[in-house]
Amino acid sequence: MIEKKYTYPVVLTIAGSDSGGGAGIQADLKTFSALGCYGTSAITAVTVQNTLGVKAVHAIPSEILRGQIQAVMEDLKPRAIKIGMVQSRQLIEVICETLIPYSSIPIVFDPVMIASSGDNLLNKDTIGILKDKLVPLATLITPNLDETSVLTGYPVSKLKEMENAAKHILNEGANAVLVKGGHLPESTVSDFYLDRDGNRQVYSSRKLTTRNTHGTGCTLSSAIAAYLAQGFSMTDAVQKAIRYVKTALAGARDVCIGEGHGPLNHFFAPLKMIKYEVK
Repeated sequence: MIEKKYTYPVVLTIAGSDSGGGAGIQADLKTFSALGCYGTSAITAVTVQNTLGVKAVHAIPSEILRGQIQAVMEDLKPRAIKIGMVQSRQLIEVICETLIPYSSIPIVFDPVMIASSGDNLLNKDTIGILKDKLVPLATLITPNLDETSVLTGYPVSKLKEMENAAKHILNEGANAVLVKGGHLPESTVSDFYLDRDGNRQVYSSRKLTTRNTHGTGCTLSSAIAAYLAQGFSMTDAVQKAIRYVKTALAGARDVCIGEGHGPLNHFFAPLKMIKYEVK
């Protein structure tokens, strides 16, 4: 009798490292693990930061980034990919070149431009190539309001403006957009989803009062990728990921980590590693 063999749903994150542990690669890997997936990584940059802000950013050489991605893709074969902070034109080109042969794998792109502390994490001359190459490559792009304004060129501060911005981003080459409304002044948080098939969805919930919001965007995009790796549809993955983030935020409300914006509670109810039989 042949003994059965199993594997885990593998997810790759391509993003920057956060020395404070609340965002970036660290938040991504925590999220993958908490949702029962096997996390792998390709680091784009090393940051010097904590809960109070970003003090320095050191980009990883482009060929080292290429090697990291290829090593994971060739051997571990991810079922989904999350892309976060990519600071330079060279790194964007390397990511696109390396991932083009894997077009069947869903990619969730969180266009990290500004940290929770307000620090700029993206070179201005990188925005054009990001819009031309990375946005069309992604299956889903998840900008917050500030990032949406950068991508569209006009302010976005209301739900109707989020819808118009999502249409604008689709018209410029995106496949699906989730505009995150966490910075809306209202007591209700609304995220707006739109894709090329015409699917339109508003996800609304009561806003939580907490200072522990560092890494919220990283966590959301990683959770979407984790659910896609498990085989959920895009709209189901988005809905489940939003629910996961809301609960992780609530689970950290009474925790004090650092003197600034603290992290979410990624492990409020971690799942066991999901196993699939290898055929």
